[in-house]
Amino acid sequence: MLGELSDRDRAILALEAAWPRHGGVKEEKIRSQLGMSAARYYQLLGRLIETPQALEFDPLLVRRLRRLRDTRGTQRTARMRGFVG
Repeated sequence: MLGELSDRDRAILALEAAWPRHGGVKEEKIRSQLGMSAARYYQLLGRLIETPQALEFDPLLVRRLRRLRDTRGTQRTARMRGFVG
């Protein structure tokens, strides 16, 4: 059996899942709802989406976030190598 997600982990995933529905600046929402900096949020989110617990909790969100991360990484690598203008 998989370990449980912490309340913080569930809150991070919930904010990420709900974000398109919220107006305003995401960084302000992160600080007010979770009490952390945006940098820390994205650091934790990056680790969180690699866990089987997060995938089990919200498979559609986690797969979408993984795809976005992978696409951005590929684009970043291509730019660094000078393949994309």
